[in-house]
This record gives sequence, C-alpha cells and structure tokens, in this order.
Amino acid sequence: MNKRTWLTVLALAGLLLAGCGPKAPVKIGFIGGLTGPNSDNGQSGLNGVILAVEQFNRDGGVDGRMVELIERDDAQSKETAARSAQELVAAKVEAVIGPFTSSMAEVIVPITGQAGIFQISPTITSMDFYGKDDNLFRINRTTRDNARDYARVLGGRGQQRIAVAYDTRNRNFTESWLKEFRTTVQSQGGQLAAEVPYESGPQTDFSLVVGRMLAGKPDGMLFISGALDVARLAQQARRLAPRLPIAASEWAATEQLIELGGEVVEGLLIVQNYDRDDETPRFHNFTEAYFKRFQRAPGYSSISAYDAATVVLTALKNSAKGETLKAAALRSGPYRGLQQEIVFDANGDTERKVYFTEIRGGRYLPQR
Repeated sequence: MNKRTWLTVLALAGLLLAGCGPKAPVKIGFIGGLTGPNSDNGQSGLNGVILAVEQFNRDGGVDGRMVELIERDDAQSKETAARSAQELVAAKVEAVIGPFTSSMAEVIVPITGQAGIFQISPTITSMDFYGKDDNLFRINRTTRDNARDYARVLGGRGQQRIAVAYDTRNRNFTESWLKEFRTTVQSQGGQLAAEVPYESGPQTDFSLVVGRMLAGKPDGMLFISGALDVARLAQQARRLAPRLPIAASEWAATEQLIELGGEVVEGLLIVQNYDRDDETPRFHNFTEAYFKRFQRAPGYSSISAYDAATVVLTALKNSAKGETLKAAALRSGPYRGLQQEIVFDANGDTERKVYFTEIRGGRYLPQR
C-alpha cells in the first residue's frame, strides 16, 4: 500500500472516529430575575427548568443529543435584560424559557422575536402579550382573568371600598392588573378607595404608602407587588390598621412571602396557580424529586417553569426537519402538565385553573 493510500485510510478512519464521538448538544436558554429583591421567583423557576432538563437528558435527550441549558439573569433591569437576551441570541439557542415578569418581557421578547427564537414564559400575564401571533407562548393566565376573579372574591367578602398599592417597577404587569381589577370592581357597584403607585427600592417608605391607602377610608387593602414588598406593606398595615383585611396579587405567591412576612401576613388572601394539596402520584413524584435536588419545596414559578420546559423539550423531540419549533409546539399539544392539561390556541395563549388561599399558621390554605 503506497503512502497516498495510507493517508486516505487514516483520513477516513479519523472521520469515522469523529462520527462515533458525542453528539453536539441542543442549546436552550433560560432568562429570569436571579438577583435583586424578587430573585426568589426567578431562582425557583430556574430550579424547575434544571430538574426538567436533567430528567429529559437521563431519558436520552433529543435522539441521543443532550440538552444544554444556558442561564442568564435579567436582574429586573432593562439594560441587563437586553444584554442577556442578546447573549442568548448569540449563543444560537433553539428556545428561551422566561422571563418571569411582564416588564422584562417588554424588553426581551422583541430581541428574541426578531431572531426568530421560540420563547415560552411560565408566569407573565399582562394583556400586552395576549392574542398575538408571535413566537411567544405563555403558560399563565392573563391579568384580566386573575384581576376579575379577585374582584369577585373580595366583593363576595363584602369589600366595596378597596385601597390598592402597586409597584411601578413592574408597570406593564401592575397597571394592566389594576385596570382590569378597577373595571370589575366598578361593575359590581364598588369602588377603589385609593390607588397608590410607588417604585420599589431600598429607600421606599412603606409606612407612607400604607398611610396614603388608609386616607381613602377603605374596607380592605390589596397589594400588587412582589413578595418582599408585600411583607413590608403587610407589616405597616398591621401596625396602622390591624383589623383591616389584606390581600395580594399572585405575583407575591412565593415561599419567600411567608418566610419574610411571618405573623404580619397571617390572614392574607392570595391566589395560587396550582393545588398545593395535590396528592396524585405525578405531582408527588415531582415534589420529592425537587426537594431531593434543591433541598426546598417547589413554588408556583418552579411548577410553571417545569411545565414550560416540558412544552419546549417535547416540541424539540417531536420537531420534523425544516419545521419551526413554534409549529412543532402547536402540533405536539395538548401537553400533560404537572397538574393541568396545557392546551395552546394559535397565538400560544392558554387557560389555567387557580386556587384562592389564605395564609394561616404559616401555610397557604384554601380560603374559608
């Protein structure tokens, strides 16, 4: 065998060996608030995605290709969010899971959408993202759905003059929520005794915020804020008006709310987008696996994020050659969520059942 033949044989052998090596991973992105005052929401969501990806990879991934998760922080900052979204585009991810607040979605979705990247948010609810034929799918209900339900429940409790405080740092969500809530309250013959905007920050005077709410002589108070702020607002509410009923929007429904609030959030009304008392084997196995992996119980954002990851991973596995991931996601449903079937319409919107709870004895329990 001459030298040229040997070189040809060696080259072919090298190609064969290269083909036997590990397959390139499939990249998906995650983006959420991992630092800052509401990082519990983003971190809990990240944990849910990590668990879903690890389980998916153990089951063989996408035809033997493992899924690589690329995590980015939006830090609840428009500048950070834009930079993180651009980094995910540059990394050529197939999909993005997140963000977790509507104000960050305002910044991130145009960037990923322009790049043609499929995106699914576990938690955003603003009406600005509803009914649009774009690359964004949502796991959660809308602010309209939740705000209307709150208005009906609070009205059923005899509250006709409700004072509201809302964090303008997440304006896209809070103002959308407030608008829908106001409309329904007024349609029921009630009114908002006060609408108090504030920008959350280290120097925010929550005593002043609650004082402005009380100036309207309300028969109940509602906070459209994150968990940390709700704990602080509840503290001032208990100090200034200890007998007045308090409630908070679903944004605050994390484990951190009870950890931070303690006794001052006892009796607070808040909605959950999952059943904490679910004892079905599927949900039980998830909670066990989650606790074993992260040494803490899952919250609403981790459950919604796990469901969002299930959609992405199923679509990746089912996608045909030349098919967009969005098309594969629409074709692959309905999806079996941890507790609820997930059905998307043509715009990537879905319905989700919710559960009103009260904090009693340091736990979220069904409302009385």
